[in-house]
Amino acid sequence: MKKVTTAFIALLFLAACNGGKTNTVESSETKSLKGVISIDGSSTLFPLSEALAEDFRTTHTDVQITVGESGTGGGFKKFSRGELDISNASRTIKASEDSACKANGIEYIELAICSDGMAIVVHPENTFASTITVSELKTMWEPEAQGKVKLWSDVNSAWPKEELHLFGAGTQSGTYDYFTEAINGKAKASRGDYTASEDDNVLVQGIARDKLALGYFGLAYYETNKDKLKLVAIDNGNGAVLPSITTVQDGTYQPLSRPLFMYINMKALSRPEVVMFIEYCLNNANKIAAEVGYVPLPDNMMALVKQKFVARKSGSAIMGKNTVGMKLVDIISAQ
Repeated sequence: MKKVTTAFIALLFLAACNGGKTNTVESSETKSLKGVISIDGSSTLFPLSEALAEDFRTTHTDVQITVGESGTGGGFKKFSRGELDISNASRTIKASEDSACKANGIEYIELAICSDGMAIVVHPENTFASTITVSELKTMWEPEAQGKVKLWSDVNSAWPKEELHLFGAGTQSGTYDYFTEAINGKAKASRGDYTASEDDNVLVQGIARDKLALGYFGLAYYETNKDKLKLVAIDNGNGAVLPSITTVQDGTYQPLSRPLFMYINMKALSRPEVVMFIEYCLNNANKIAAEVGYVPLPDNMMALVKQKFVARKSGSAIMGKNTVGMKLVDIISAQ
């Protein structure tokens, strides 16, 4: 009977996926769910995960969901030790992290949950850096810049001869890995003399207080703090482009557009509260993502992600691949 009930719920969910509906799939059996769900990892995904968790708890009040933000790398360390049900990630899992999971018998499902345009921001009173080229970002952030590129004028002679104060992701952050690969050509290749944090709120506060600052983090953190930050357009050789739902989805905001992921421990899916929460996330992520500053997946792409979850397809088809500049459809189709 348990197997029949589980199969029936799965078939209902698949029907909802194929129909593109946003309602969660519930039975009378799951309205009184109980349990604890542990989530940690990417600080970029924290606002979305927290919003989804809070909404889920309004219906399932006996389910406790903890959401941490120790960074993508920090999350994968805990996940590989079996300490988490879900690991949020702003990049794909690395081969070394996958090996750590296998060594501890952790099998997982990799699900794209939304997209993000990495925001380059400055203080609102900065009147000269409304647009910045990828080359200028590299001049600022490459390892060779440490101790040498100290002034804004060292980057662009038209900019003032004033100190350049940089704020960016900490080394455990997937945002750090992606940004350095996209801008400097190699993951983790960066100058070290900048204010670093895995907590994006720390970066927001620092830039908002410093008229000479420039920093980067996920677009959602700009959207919730736009009254105290200024968004900078990126010129990749085809004109200046600001990150938005449109420019991320159509691929014109490059090279700082990327998908964001949830990694789910397969053993956790033996618990109905975890299954129902993931189903809720996939059915409602697009709506909530748009509300809190993320870029929703196109409906056809989300349908593929839902089908992957229903099929319980484990592992990562894009592990270790350089996804910088890849089209979203190619990344998700590969899964």
